[in-house]
Amino acid sequence: MWRDMERWCGKAGIPFRKPSVFPRNGLLAARVACAQAGELWIPEFVRAVYHANFAEDRDISSPAVIGAIIGDLGHDGRALVERAGLAESKERLRAQTEEAIALGIFGAPSFIAAGELFWGNDRLEDAVAWHLQNCSRG
Repeated sequence: MWRDMERWCGKAGIPFRKPSVFPRNGLLAARVACAQAGELWIPEFVRAVYHANFAEDRDISSPAVIGAIIGDLGHDGRALVERAGLAESKERLRAQTEEAIALGIFGAPSFIAAGELFWGNDRLEDAVAWHLQNCSRG
């Protein structure tokens, strides 16, 4: 797996370093992303978390690391990490996880397009094509 990831990242021009600890607990990052899901900066946050873990070997389970990533994106890291620990944020992630289980999602990345599950980064184009074929374009 590690060698395959290294080859894929090399092909895509993405920096990669095997984490010294794997897997790391991504629960806090997931809570932040879920609690702030409507914010335009969340895709950049998610990429930064992956970069921290898989290129910089940083501990993404650490509130300090997640707070610093948020701060680097121009937001209040301390406040948003605290918000991610609130009961409402935890419940929102639980509900989203239950929905993913109900949809049959079992790994990342997964895509639901026109009611069909597509799994794996190499399936993104297939998911987009399926969606375009099977959804009305109003």
